[in-house]
Amino acid sequence: MDTTYADVIIIGGSYAGLAAAMALGRASKQVLIIDNGRPCNRQTPYSHNFLTQDGRKPVEISQLGRAQVSAYPTVSFISELANGATRRSDGFEVRTQSGARFISKALIFATGIQDTFPDIYGFSACWGISVLHCPFCHGYEVKNQVTGIIGSGSHAYDFARLISNWTNDLTLFTNGPSGLTDQQARQLADHQIQIIEKPISRLDHTDGSVEAIVFADGPAAPLKVAYALVPFTQTSLIPESLGCVLTSDGYIQVDAYQQTNVDGIYACGDNSGRMRTVANAVATGTTAGMVVSKRLIMEEFDTKSAFP
Repeated sequence: MDTTYADVIIIGGSYAGLAAAMALGRASKQVLIIDNGRPCNRQTPYSHNFLTQDGRKPVEISQLGRAQVSAYPTVSFISELANGATRRSDGFEVRTQSGARFISKALIFATGIQDTFPDIYGFSACWGISVLHCPFCHGYEVKNQVTGIIGSGSHAYDFARLISNWTNDLTLFTNGPSGLTDQQARQLADHQIQIIEKPISRLDHTDGSVEAIVFADGPAAPLKVAYALVPFTQTSLIPESLGCVLTSDGYIQVDAYQQTNVDGIYACGDNSGRMRTVANAVATGTTAGMVVSKRLIMEEFDTKSAFP
């Protein structure tokens, strides 16, 4: 099978990857985007808190972004899953599931993260629709509704403090022992935030719109919206296989310019930071694309002889 060469390979073609590609395309760099078409917000019906795009469907934003990026003739797309990469003396080689090979001078990972859901029936079906991760993205649309937080310990306590800004009808469902300190429990009670420690059996819902939390025993609790902080893993293991360091929280470690600890490898979007919004994905992708463009331009300039 033939090998394709590019200046930059971007693995992941959602918002961060597209933004990086636009910056590179505008610098006339040869860019290849490898994407399998499964963004982590694929269940989310609407995107918010993104200037000029507030309230649009995420798929509409990505389709428009892809159309605009495709207008740059040096940018191309491959609809595949990248499943391996190695370092070469002249850059990197990326392999896909079909066995295709691609070589580039630099890599940008815009691969996102994979959420790990609790063992609660109905949770995954509601994720991104009525079980939410971010009040800044979705809180305005569900404010003042009967709201729950699914979680325990200090993270849930801090989340309850935050979510209380959007509703006065808030309950913390800890799915077992709360893990709260006495002081934390008292403070939540002082703010009329109830704590229910019963094990959760399932979420009753209609097409992802939650209606009630059903416990392993006892009556169900009616609900309109829930928030949850869930653990995650990196969607792609390729960055680690190339030596990229992860933070203690599990994100790809990058500097202010989206560069990893491995020379020539960059990461942007959800895989490399807590700020999990479409707007931030675009911002970090643009940064990565501009930084890599500048690097390639400078390297090309320096290698050209002043006297051909």
